[in-house]
Amino acid sequence: MATSKAKYESFLINNVSTISTLESSLRSITWFLPGRFKDAELASEALTSLLNLMSMYHDTLLTRVVKSNPSYRPLIPSSLHSRFTRAWTDKDYVYKWAARALEIIRFTELVLEMALKRNVSDKARWRFIILLEVIKASLRMLILRITRRPLVSPPIPERDFDPTTLPPMSNTSSPTLAPSSPSNSHPMTPDHLRNNHVPLSQHPLLSAAGSDTSAEDYLFPKALTPSSVRPSLSLIRRLAGPRDWLAETIYILRPLVYATLVLADRQSKERSSRPLVVALLMEFLSRNLRRTPTASSALERSEYAKRDKDMLWYLLRGSIWEGYTRPKLESFVTKTAHAPFIGLFGAFVKDWVPLIDDYYYYTAP
Repeated sequence: MATSKAKYESFLINNVSTISTLESSLRSITWFLPGRFKDAELASEALTSLLNLMSMYHDTLLTRVVKSNPSYRPLIPSSLHSRFTRAWTDKDYVYKWAARALEIIRFTELVLEMALKRNVSDKARWRFIILLEVIKASLRMLILRITRRPLVSPPIPERDFDPTTLPPMSNTSSPTLAPSSPSNSHPMTPDHLRNNHVPLSQHPLLSAAGSDTSAEDYLFPKALTPSSVRPSLSLIRRLAGPRDWLAETIYILRPLVYATLVLADRQSKERSSRPLVVALLMEFLSRNLRRTPTASSALERSEYAKRDKDMLWYLLRGSIWEGYTRPKLESFVTKTAHAPFIGLFGAFVKDWVPLIDDYYYYTAP
């Protein structure tokens, strides 16, 4: 088993660029599968879940390869999000596995719901959804307790380096295999230093007068910010008081409360706006209670901006979806059915509308 794993890791490292391209292509295809054949949405989501899980494993492996090679230097510095999440993943074992468990649930929750819808009763499916939301809320509260900082999404580092810049396998041993003996040959010359006889093009700042590039425009993106030199664990400040803790707790519990209210409405067989109204009230309450990030807290401001954008998903939930968004989309599909190019997009929307009606996790908070 260990030998097979080592062989796969060696194959991945030697063909990482090709595998990344294949992952991206397959992920694009999954968007067009629903509606093409029976159970196409299940096949599409199963493939998406598998690709996401494989990508997470590949990212973990490639990160170990990069760490095991001290000579590797990325061309682009890591993002603030990657620095913060990687620092906590390396520091705390519980955080690492809680964050990974959250991501695994996020990747598989929809395909599990689809499988349950085909094999068990609707009541059992909703029990599973509530159980899953309880587990997710518990994991997020655990992460909040460990970090004592606002949650970031996703809680694990994303791939922030070009796989094609990884060192070749001949110079980098697989993390599973025993390290090979050191080579007596001199290190290879980097590609950008192999030929210094080719004249470089003139820099924009040194070109003739009239150039649109100023010194300030060139230097400003390269200037260091407070976040660039701040320790990774301190990129987000600790929660200061009860108000900050309450804001994060409300935000974490919001999906569980929403799912519970949706289930209560389904059991009473009377559709109401109560789940949507309560969830929106919790959103706005958390938003008003949370602190205002300082100008130097770029990562925290980015996370809060992402949360604000995610509120657009309420257009696809509850009474807003049933009374406003879905009729608008159905009208658009009808009007563009015979249009040359827009009709293709309309057909794509038509295939996805029933899925939003049938499955909770397509638009769940």
